[in-house]
Amino acid sequence: MDKKLLTLYSLTHFWVDLSCALLVFRTMAGRADFALCLLLYNFCAFALQMPLGLLADRLDRNGAVSAAGCVLTALACLLPGPVPAAVTAGVGNALFHLGGGIDVLNQSRERAWALGVFVSPGALGLFLGTLWGRGTAPALWLAPAGLLLLGGAILWLCRRTFGTMRSGNAPVELESSGGYAILLPLFLVVVLRSYMGMNQAFPWKGEWALLLTLALVLGKTAGGFAMDRFGAERASAVSLGLAAALYLASALPLPGVLAVFLFNMTMPVTLWAAARAVPGAKGFTFGLLTFALFLGFLPSWLGWPSLLRGPASYAVMAAVSLLLLRLPLRKGAAGC
Repeated sequence: MDKKLLTLYSLTHFWVDLSCALLVFRTMAGRADFALCLLLYNFCAFALQMPLGLLADRLDRNGAVSAAGCVLTALACLLPGPVPAAVTAGVGNALFHLGGGIDVLNQSRERAWALGVFVSPGALGLFLGTLWGRGTAPALWLAPAGLLLLGGAILWLCRRTFGTMRSGNAPVELESSGGYAILLPLFLVVVLRSYMGMNQAFPWKGEWALLLTLALVLGKTAGGFAMDRFGAERASAVSLGLAAALYLASALPLPGVLAVFLFNMTMPVTLWAAARAVPGAKGFTFGLLTFALFLGFLPSWLGWPSLLRGPASYAVMAAVSLLLLRLPLRKGAAGC
């Protein structure tokens, strides 16, 4: 993996997610149509990645797709209406993630550490963007300015790295090496992870919010390195097994933070395994799993009471995630 390109994509991931959170909480929160804006943003940012991912696979210009996402997100910050801004920001977010994600998947090949590095800064960007959006600092223009600079840098570095704007994507082929049934457990694991992220309620969460966010970020980073070192099946078994045990004591801050760290270590594993299962459509499989994120968000948006809340429920969900991952990792669809 070209480390300069990975660094740029990871930094841009941080800034795109920060900009989107800033936009949502500075310009949309508190309005009568905020719930609609939130639904439209999340639908465009996550559910649309599946069809857009297939288009990106065929286009074979991942840097241009990613840069276009930066431009659209910057444009959203300048639009006057909250609904058009939510839709534009969501589509921009989706395009950036797809372009960067396919490039990282293409170059990481048999390894997952680069995936962990790429996906992890987003959570920190969301956390800081939310704080910024709920604050009073007026410098909203910094978000689109940074996005345009980073989008231009992506175009320049991709051209320099590949010698062309073509990215070398595999010929598009939707046939799965392990059968699409192998993707179902991965999909369900991501739904559970998303649901957990939306519904975890710790009594100490407010005071430990920053440390909890860092645990989530570093867990995703560590998961890729752990998979490369110990194998996907073993790394997932240890991380989710320990997470389930620690969630039982998550009424206390330290076990809870460690449980969140360990639970999120499987994120790069699921992305990597899905891409290996359908190697001819990496953008499509990336989008398939982000659609799972959208489904995990819906119960919270609909206001449904959380049926799975509390230490025992969190432990059960971690254990169920472990059982679901055994099939795709053991069957060899991920090459393990």
